[in-house]
Parts: sequence; structure tokens; C-alpha cells
Amino acid sequence: MAKKEFRKRIAIMGAAGRDFHNFNIVYRDDDDYEVVAFTAAQIPDIAGRRYPPALAGPLYPDGIPIVEESELPDLCRARRIDQVVFAYSDILHVEVMHKGSIVLASGADFVLLGPNRTMLTAKVPVIACCAVRTGCGKSPTTQWLSHLLKRHGLRVAVIRHPMPYGDLERQAVQRFATREDLADADCTIEEREEYEPHLQLGNIVYAGIDYAKIVALAENEADVILWDGGNNDFSFIRPDLHIVLVDPLRPDDEDTHHPGEAVLRMADIVLVNKVNSASEANIQSATEAARRINPTATIVRGASLVQLHNGESVRGKRVLVVEDGPTITHGGMPYGAGYVAAIQAQAGEIVDPRRHAADKIAEVYRTYPHIGKVLPAMGYHAEQLHALQETINRADADAVIVATPCDLASLIEIDKPVLRVDYRFAEVGEPALSSLIESFLTERNLR
Repeated sequence: MAKKEFRKRIAIMGAAGRDFHNFNIVYRDDDDYEVVAFTAAQIPDIAGRRYPPALAGPLYPDGIPIVEESELPDLCRARRIDQVVFAYSDILHVEVMHKGSIVLASGADFVLLGPNRTMLTAKVPVIACCAVRTGCGKSPTTQWLSHLLKRHGLRVAVIRHPMPYGDLERQAVQRFATREDLADADCTIEEREEYEPHLQLGNIVYAGIDYAKIVALAENEADVILWDGGNNDFSFIRPDLHIVLVDPLRPDDEDTHHPGEAVLRMADIVLVNKVNSASEANIQSATEAARRINPTATIVRGASLVQLHNGESVRGKRVLVVEDGPTITHGGMPYGAGYVAAIQAQAGEIVDPRRHAADKIAEVYRTYPHIGKVLPAMGYHAEQLHALQETINRADADAVIVATPCDLASLIEIDKPVLRVDYRFAEVGEPALSSLIESFLTERNLR
């Protein structure tokens, strides 16, 4: 394909997810633009690679470089960038504009692409489960929703927000039905955390990079698509019913992060989750904030129920707690369900993993200094996974409490007894989420 002589030069700021989607939908085939580079943040070891030619399309026969976000000012000046597109999630509003100021100082436009330009349309009804922050409980809620829909005899396809951290070309379109599919795709811990619970429920999970092809595949196999969102991003697919979670354990975060506030403003249903763990004052605060920000949404409540298997065995013992990685890192939580389970089980001591951290894990603690006496389950690549194993085995603990949803002990060798934590969604009070879902199904002639 011949290139125009003068094209607007674009850089896309991302984290190997929304950035690739925005490129595919808006820029890939538009010869008015030249995407010069992606910049990478949040996810380790993405920079230094290329978005491959097979995915980038005929306008980019050499693919597109992915560079560290820190290189952006020099990139803007050296390549005379016209526009920088911000395309990742769960970041403070003030931090977004700090990044915008860096871009503006270089002379470029700072751009945010909205839902109308980036959402795909499916041929079947779509229910989207999103949130104002990482770690609100989207995945257990989506799992609960899948069970409810299947009780009505509906075929359900779960489409997951992207996590393409490996071979990008191979990960363009992914369909997972068994644990063997996860192994064949060389999935990271972060991917397994999201996929394994769905597979245990018998759900088919779709993910990858090229979501136009992913949606086309899923809608041919399903009566309803469930969008299982990532971080606090908005859906890649236009929802017919939009459920957004708020977290009363973080009652001031409803309008502090991008794009979580926008997501909340778009919601049809706001789910105030974790009401079994939060104070009534914080529940009320989160509810009032949601009502103020989105006065037309229906507000419901839910609980996040935590169960530690064989919990009596850790009473009075020294335990190391491994938590879900994204919730504890860019989700901003100092601890998660594993720590709560350890306290409830009356563990004698929670061992501080920071004293035993291998180099790659120590880097995580330096990047996210808010993390408390818990170990985030980091495994974006083999070296980091090995460091996680080394950190666990160095710790002087009687047992390891694992609250990541994936089967961590099947991926690394742990030299201590491992106890797993499960957490699931439950409805609380009226109106019930199930009644709203059933009304939606009736409206769509799906009951």
C-alpha cells in the first residue's frame, strides 16, 4: 500500500493492551496517520520489542517499535510527533495530566480516544463488568454472572480484557477451554489468575490482541457475551448492560482515577461490592459518591466472600501471604484477600516477604512502596516467576497462604505447605443484581 507523503505522526502510550486495541481500531488502516512508536508502562519487559508486521498491517511492513515511556520526550522532539495518545488505565487523574504536560511541552497534542471511536459492536447482547479501580472484584462477579446466565440455558462467551505479554503474533486471537490450552499458550500468572476460574466453571474464555476477530469468533458460539474488564478500563465492546463495581474499602476512589470515573459515569448498574468487609460508614460514602456521579444508575450491593481451605492448620503458625498481583501493584492495595484470610484464621505471625525478596521481586517493592507484608504473585516472564519461587522458599514460614486465583503450586516448586484462598461474589439486599439481570434477559427475549 502506498503511503501518503504527509501523515500525522502519532505515539501511543500504553501497557500492552488498550494501546494495541486503539491502534487496531483507529489507526492501523488509516494512511492519514503514521504511528511512530508505542511507549510501555506498568508491565515489565514489554519495551524493546516490536508490534509485529502481521498485526500492524500493510502500512507498517517493519512493525512498530515499543519503547520505554521515559523516552517519550526525546521521541517527540526527534520524530516531530504531532499527537500522543494516552491508552492505559488505573492511573490517578493528576498523573494523567502530568504526562499530558510532558507531551504538551514537546509541542504535541495530548489525546484520549473515547468509546465511540474504540468500541466494537457485537451481534449478540453484551453484558460488561467494569470497575472504578483494579481489585474491586470484577472477576468473581463475572464468574457469578456466567453461572446465572447458564442457569437460563444460555450459551455464554467470556471475553477478557487483553494481557498479551508473550509472542504477540501468536496471541492475536486466543480461545481457552481447558488448562492444557493455557499451558500451550504459555500463559503468565496474571493471565491464569483471570482464566483458570472461568475454565473451572466450564466457560470458554476469549482474549488476545485483535478484538474484531475475537468478537466475531465469540458471537458465533454464544447467546450472550460477558466482557470481563481489566483494571478500571471501559469495555472494548459496546455493552447492552453495563455493570460497574465500586470498592468501599477504597471509598474515595470513585472519581480519582482514569478512566474509572468515566466508567462509573457510563454505568447502568453500580455494584457496591465487599460490603461484608467494609465499615457501614465507608459503604455509605461509596454509595453516596456513586449516586452523585451517576444519578441515573441503579445501585446494588454485593459481598466478596473469602474462604481459606484448611485454615485451622495455620492457627498460631508463621505464614507467608501471596496475593493477586495487579490488585496489590497498580491497584494500590497494601494487602488483599490472603492477608484477611490469615488474620481470620488467627495465624501467629505474617512473615514479611520484603526481607527475603529476590532481585526481580525487590524491584516490584521499589516500584510500589505502598505494598505491605504480602507478596504479589508476579510472573510476567520466566525470570520473574523464578524470583517469586526463590522469595517464597527463602522465607522462614510454616506455610504459604496463596490468594491468587491461579494454581501457583502447579507453576513453581514451593518447599512449604500451600493453602489456597477462594473468594466469590454473593448478592446482598435489595434490589438484587440477579433480578436486574433477569429483567434484562426478558427485555432481550432471552428467557
